[in-house]
Amino acid sequence: MRAKDSGADRSASHRLEHHVSDPIRLEPGDQAPDFTLPDADGKPVTLSEVLASTGKSAVLYFYPAAMTPGCTTESCDFRDNLRDFDSAGFTVLGISPDTADRLAQFRDKEGLTFPLLGDPEKDTLRAYGAFGEKKNYGRLVQGVIRSTIVVGADGRVAKAFYNVKATGHVDRIKRELGV
Repeated sequence: MRAKDSGADRSASHRLEHHVSDPIRLEPGDQAPDFTLPDADGKPVTLSEVLASTGKSAVLYFYPAAMTPGCTTESCDFRDNLRDFDSAGFTVLGISPDTADRLAQFRDKEGLTFPLLGDPEKDTLRAYGAFGEKKNYGRLVQGVIRSTIVVGADGRVAKAFYNVKATGHVDRIKRELGV
């Protein structure tokens, strides 16, 4: 599925500051790109509908691949802290380039109780600056940039974290959000 909005509110001069291969980085106050992506059961999930129906802010975490060690650590950490996020008014959504089948296997194996969304075409990942050039073992490669974007109930970016570590990241997010 495609991202519906590429962050049109961003100024042209801000976009020109980035090298062509650099992903765009969202910043607090930016309009969050809306998207519709399939969940682990293949059902479409639209960000604007989640925000409107829950009245909560959303913690969108972007991870490279289901069932890999770092992504499992991070996802289980969100799972183990889900009650705290929910009580503080945050919905958690995990987004990766995985297929619905792979996400369902991951969810079931790890007992993940929040929506996992698949973006195999990487359009939403790109719109959020979570896909692009990164260093992997000292080499530049194209891939998912582990990132977390907090989107307020108003659809605007509240916080943006890029190039995060899988371990300890959820605690950092909780501190930053006062959860």
